[in-house]
Amino acid sequence: MKTLKIPHLPLAALCAVFSLPLAVVAQTIPSTAAIDAEVGKIMTRTHAKGMAVAVIDHGKVDYVQAYGVRNAKGDPLATDTVMYGASLTKTVFAYTVMQLVDQGKLKLDTPIKDDLDNPLPSYGPDPVFPDKYGPYKDLADDPRWERITPRMCLTHSTGFSNFWFIEPDQKLHIHFEPGTRFSYSGEGLILLQFAIEHGRKAQGLGLDLGDLTKVNFDRLGMTRTSLTWRNGQDPNVADGWNDQGQPEPHEKRSKVRVAGSMNTTISDLSKFTAALVSGDGLSAASSAEMIKPQLHITSPHQFPLFQPDLPVNEQRKDLYAGLGVVVFDGPQGHGFFKGGHDGHTANTMVCIKASERCVLILSNDVRSEAGFAELVRFILGDTGVPYDWEYGDQAGKS
Repeated sequence: MKTLKIPHLPLAALCAVFSLPLAVVAQTIPSTAAIDAEVGKIMTRTHAKGMAVAVIDHGKVDYVQAYGVRNAKGDPLATDTVMYGASLTKTVFAYTVMQLVDQGKLKLDTPIKDDLDNPLPSYGPDPVFPDKYGPYKDLADDPRWERITPRMCLTHSTGFSNFWFIEPDQKLHIHFEPGTRFSYSGEGLILLQFAIEHGRKAQGLGLDLGDLTKVNFDRLGMTRTSLTWRNGQDPNVADGWNDQGQPEPHEKRSKVRVAGSMNTTISDLSKFTAALVSGDGLSAASSAEMIKPQLHITSPHQFPLFQPDLPVNEQRKDLYAGLGVVVFDGPQGHGFFKGGHDGHTANTMVCIKASERCVLILSNDVRSEAGFAELVRFILGDTGVPYDWEYGDQAGKS
């Protein structure tokens, strides 16, 4: 472990340092060897086949490592192995949206209807990818769609289910008054994607999200990251494992879906995480807006959807939706996090703003998720990240 050195300071200055609130105190980051050993313990306990870990300290990438294997053949997982970003794509999207806000092309609280030339229900399916967006014709008899704003999309408060196709009748519905409560919805972010890609060109919209995000990826040196599978991409790609230990092939997504189509590497995404926590690429106002408490989260867990509120005295008072992230306050101050999950993928990003420290974990084995809370605490100390709300008793399960 690295040792903490206190500089020689006048007595008055030392008194000031040690009288600071605990919210600014962070533990020393463990040594590389210690992190390696802890990851090994967690992989053994969870039976996970592969994990990749990055640590950001003071807004800079401090540590990047990959462990285990990337496929059933036993090829090693490397820091440049392409992995599935899952719902961490949502945070990349929110960051990109805030750049459009900085450019004056979008306003967070202007209804999406004002960004479109025609009423939303009049738009038909995408001619190339018919399932790229929701069936907006289903909203023709529900005028509440006219009140949905970009902020509601980014705070999961549109009233949509996670996706239209999981509805019993496979139609798009609004389940509550938009903007009034949190309920996780990739569909809401897809609506905002639609508005950006099909919005008024005179306003500066009509932009491809694959192209917009590539500008950031290029700027940050994220050479192996994209929102679709690139034809001819080299074979250094991670397959996955489900909670029964069965291998699953890497899905080669062909359409940009901002709810979760990103392919990335731990080396690449650590650069984005460092930019996000330090505010690189955004105005100070937009950087602060992303991680500001926007909408109080009152449900016991993130899933299942549309849960009743906890009794007021049981609600976590600091748990809020940010923009593309969830924010909280803990022993080290204000923080934010985002997870990513499918049947054979488990990802997490946890950041503390005051110290600009983050832990980023990508795993091609969903079982590793059961060790995330332990590993984040080992590296960062007690942050207060709300993993109980995130996973409930489902961590590591497909």
